Amino acid sequence: MASIHVPTPPRMRWSLAPDEFEPYVVRQLEAFTVPGRTPYSGTSVQRHLPATLSRVARCFSEIRRKYFFDGIHTLFDHRHGDHWAMFLYFLSNTVHREGGDPDLAASLFLLNKALHGCDLYYAVRLPDIFLLIHPLGTVLGNASYGDYFVAYQNCGVGAVEDGTYPTFAGENVLFARSAVLGACNVGRNVIVGANAFLLNTDVPDDRVVVGQYPSQRILPASGTVLERLFR
Repeated sequence: MASIHVPTPPRMRWSLAPDEFEPYVVRQLEAFTVPGRTPYSGTSVQRHLPATLSRVARCFSEIRRKYFFDGIHTLFDHRHGDHWAMFLYFLSNTVHREGGDPDLAASLFLLNKALHGCDLYYAVRLPDIFLLIHPLGTVLGNASYGDYFVAYQNCGVGAVEDGTYPTFAGENVLFARSAVLGACNVGRNVIVGANAFLLNTDVPDDRVVVGQYPSQRILPASGTVLERLFR
């Protein structure tokens, strides 16, 4: 099998060599498959890894948070749940984008859900730069997401009855147990606080949302998402 070459940013440290990803992923997939009926081959995963690892490197190189950055190096550790959840999304989405096996994309999505409790469908288009922080119970639906999007645990993004999803301009954080549903146009540098709930509500730039619809409060933000979590 051909060796994988992945151009990565300088000063990035990987816990796995590029050629070690494929057998590790296949082994995890096999653990959730009926014995003797595994529909995956190493090559089906392997051919999507160069683009996937390049996307991971691009994303992680912007994150300035403990476990992702040690002050000098960008870090990727397959044993860190947040890292692996993000990698599995990137891999499943890359399979989908590159016209690969839809059964493989679906199985990677379900593997991510089984391992991390994160419902992030392979066809959802997250931005190039995003961050998941212990995303147990988090469901991110088919919204429009801008770069520097962050979701903590037990967050929800979804549609209402008419199928309308939110739009996030970028530099947005959803803290634990928050939810954004329906026709919400969320501006740049907006933080949705823990337990907050937005429904069919627009939020201008540079705001913090606290409380729950229809009694939520939209307050001025101090500082920026980029300063707190990213480069």
